[in-house]
Amino acid sequence: MKLLRELLDWVYSITIAFALALVINAFLFQPTRVQGSSMEPTLENNNYLFVSKISHTLGQLPDYSDIVIIDSRVLRERSWKDDISDPLNTYLAVTKVINDSDHHIWVKRVIGKPGDTLEFKDGKVYRNGTALDEPYVKEAMQYASAQKIVVPENKVFVMGDNRNNSKDSRYIGPVPANHVLGRVVLKI
Repeated sequence: MKLLRELLDWVYSITIAFALALVINAFLFQPTRVQGSSMEPTLENNNYLFVSKISHTLGQLPDYSDIVIIDSRVLRERSWKDDISDPLNTYLAVTKVINDSDHHIWVKRVIGKPGDTLEFKDGKVYRNGTALDEPYVKEAMQYASAQKIVVPENKVFVMGDNRNNSKDSRYIGPVPANHVLGRVVLKI
């Protein structure tokens, strides 16, 4: 009887710890790992990051130049179930328990916010007619477009720092605010 009670106490403690860790990862802070070279030279492949999810939880838009993690499936609606399952899948992939072949969580930099007009010419990004000072980019951007992009309400425009080797808003379009999952606060 004493052994059973002790076993149940352990199961209860482990369950509470797991639930608390899940809530923290889903709504407050999440560790993740960079996969790929799209954020070079700022972030390199396999860098570990800590992401604050507080702005996502509170529904706040990120600031210009913030490095954020996004759900790149911009045409798909997100729900609270995604907020629970994504950190768990990321943790299992980082620890190599599972092979995360989906790769829908991307790390990017915020370039435009709602109402901004963006242009891409002369190897630079122009926001509202002014060339951005971007000392963090890897090299001059090869991409150019005659089309001006106006960032819609409740969306942001994100790009990788390695502009010539990055899938970002130039390809998937502006990212809905609820697809911005958090802001990078620490790199290891």
